[in-house]
Amino acid sequence: MSSIAATAGAIAQPRASTRDWIAVLAGMIGAFMAILNIQITNASLLDIEGGIGTGVDNGAWISTSYLIGEIVVIPLTAYFSSVFSFRRYILVNSILFPLFSIACAFAHDLGTMILLRGLQGFAGGVLIPMAFTMVLTKLPKGQQPLGLAIFALSVTFAPAIGPTIGGYLTENYGWQTIFFINAIPSAVMAAALALTLEKQPMQLGLLKEGDWAGIVTMAIGLSALQTVLEEGNKEDWFASPFIVKLSILAFVFLAAFIWIELTVKKPLVKLSLLTQRNFGIGVAVNVLVGVALFGTVYILPQYLGQVQRYNAEQIGNVLAWTGLPQLLLIPLVPMMMKRFDARYIGFLGISIFAISCFLNITLSADTAGDQFWVPNIVRAVGQALVLTPITAITTAGIAPADAAAASGLTNMLRNLGGAVGTATLGTVLTKREQFHSNIIGQSVTLGRDEVRDRLAQTTAYFMQHGVSDPAVAAHKAVAALGQIVRRQALILGFADTFAVIGVVLAVAAVALLLTQKPRAGAGAGAH
Repeated sequence: MSSIAATAGAIAQPRASTRDWIAVLAGMIGAFMAILNIQITNASLLDIEGGIGTGVDNGAWISTSYLIGEIVVIPLTAYFSSVFSFRRYILVNSILFPLFSIACAFAHDLGTMILLRGLQGFAGGVLIPMAFTMVLTKLPKGQQPLGLAIFALSVTFAPAIGPTIGGYLTENYGWQTIFFINAIPSAVMAAALALTLEKQPMQLGLLKEGDWAGIVTMAIGLSALQTVLEEGNKEDWFASPFIVKLSILAFVFLAAFIWIELTVKKPLVKLSLLTQRNFGIGVAVNVLVGVALFGTVYILPQYLGQVQRYNAEQIGNVLAWTGLPQLLLIPLVPMMMKRFDARYIGFLGISIFAISCFLNITLSADTAGDQFWVPNIVRAVGQALVLTPITAITTAGIAPADAAAASGLTNMLRNLGGAVGTATLGTVLTKREQFHSNIIGQSVTLGRDEVRDRLAQTTAYFMQHGVSDPAVAAHKAVAALGQIVRRQALILGFADTFAVIGVVLAVAAVALLLTQKPRAGAGAGAH
């Protein structure tokens, strides 16, 4: 009888229509492109900086301004999609996103590039939570794991493949081309959404009821915080009056924002959702995973560029092995979730991800692209098993009415986690490099025979290769030895940074086990 009942239940289970699936998949194109564009400039920053005539110190703003736009708009999306209608809001932004992107290719100075990248991020940021919301509202509970797997592919595959695409295009066709790749996918997305999404009336009356105090305090607070995170390490953090003032600004406005959201009748961001056990813990795990996702895509290109002197295309080729296996593995995760507890799948994925980072703690001067093949494959396997189960656990108790709010909060905090992680890891790298440089420097003294022999050999080398003055040759030998010390300290600093990412993931894996087991096929709407 139980088998008959199960069969009947399976037959009765609702399934999404082809029209709904087309809408969901079109939304995923937008999420993929928006997340791709966070990282697509990373491997090409030197070329872009040269193209627009700005210094190396300022080029990071090309990525930062995009991320600020995204982080600020993500929590606004649920509100504005209610005001202007879901269909109209996503269509307008799916058109603005490629237009701002193409405009970036024609920027000739840093100020214009920062403005256009910020506007591109503001339009692109809308597409991420709206794709997530469509999974939770257009797909029945039984099919949501498949939708979440496709969304996971966007979130984890896009950052991994971004530098690969950006590096290849920059090296072969010029940096401007990386801003044109959004055009065709965005056109396909806009056409599909226009044909499949239902028309709804605008509710402009909601503008009067808007949590405008929350919107203003959040926008200022998040923008200031993101700037602190981006500029802090370069400015030596709180030794800089600029960073101190911005930090106070961020603290005051974000504290005011939290107080407003907890006291107003219709908050912009429904922070009360964080009191639900699975959602609160799930979001915290998402933040930690965001630190690792963005952190690894930030640290590895830095290592390959600074230590091994790889160009943009070579860096992209190394990172490709983090992305490609996920295309094969992520679609299998929903089937695994039908057989096994989602918490254990997520725990396994995060643990494997952590192991891939610990594999990089033995870096040496000989560690180059080929030596990252195994760690990157391991990382790809881990990442494939991470996001789908975590998202299913996080959204298991969320009512459909709260789907958009939950989506905005989850995606904003994951991206913010990535920003915090990148800034923190940059500081860890700097401090650990200084630490190792001091330790190594203490042992590299003229009192040691090995050091004197090395300097004599290097001096002789320079004398044999065009340097006639012994004093100049000796000076060059000292400088060369200093470079070797600095390079070794930098390598050890990168190794320590990978260890920190591994520890962050270990904490996330343990935290995930504190959640409650979601019901079979759980998603938004499961109680």
